[in-house]
Amino acid sequence: MGRITTRRALTKITVGREPQRRIDTLAVEEPLEIRVGGTALVITMRTPGHDVELAAGFLVSEGVVSRTEQFRSAIHCGGPGTGGGENQYNVLDVALVDASLSATTIRNFYTTSSCGLCGKASIDAIDTVSTFDVASDPISLAAQRLTTFPTVLREHQSVFDKTGGLHAAALFDAASGELLVLREDVGRHNAVDKVVGWALLHDRLPLSGTVLQVSGRASFELVQKAVMAGIPILAAVSAPSSLAVELADAAGLTLVGFLRGESMNVYTRPERIAAQSLLQQP
Repeated sequence: MGRITTRRALTKITVGREPQRRIDTLAVEEPLEIRVGGTALVITMRTPGHDVELAAGFLVSEGVVSRTEQFRSAIHCGGPGTGGGENQYNVLDVALVDASLSATTIRNFYTTSSCGLCGKASIDAIDTVSTFDVASDPISLAAQRLTTFPTVLREHQSVFDKTGGLHAAALFDAASGELLVLREDVGRHNAVDKVVGWALLHDRLPLSGTVLQVSGRASFELVQKAVMAGIPILAAVSAPSSLAVELADAAGLTLVGFLRGESMNVYTRPERIAAQSLLQQP
């Protein structure tokens, strides 16, 4: 199976001191080719591990599947250049219940902003193909509880502690504050796909009443993935993009940025966050 970390030699240079040779731990980045019914669909650079979840989440994000029973199976297989058929676990073939969904058919579905499609047409497409209505989710969350999520996420980033080079996405139950699942990856969108894929494979879609917490910024594609999975609140420790805010507003998703310490910026649907919990009692 693919490695998550690797060790490489480096030279540590500090001004005014002698250079030092040392061994550093790096996050592994390798390509994963996702196939559907034997036909190549997409190649993404990812941290090996939870590949089936990654593929499942990607298909949810693209509007191809929305229910567990639509996803039949997935298997790693050898690809070109694997040395006489040796399996490098960098090719994953997905079988869907509806075998008529070819790669050509799937490519006609909504394409993420990472593939170069952004703008009003993209937002309209999301509104058209999303199976779940996040706008009607009655979720309510105390701001004080929300401020604890980045700390919990950071405490569970085991690979980040070794490498400092991974993004993370975590799913929380809004009512209890329970951490449901956390995934790490070199790509922030991959980390979210792994979380959504976990939900699909465990028959938990739509993810009503949950909060998606991410370690970096909130991009258009992360909002897209949250909406497609039925997640009503997306929180990020850094800034959102303008198009992310536009999409969140159009979809009825609560988008939180700069969630740090006891403060946050709520860009859309702020009524879901009980701000009074941030006030100190006399």
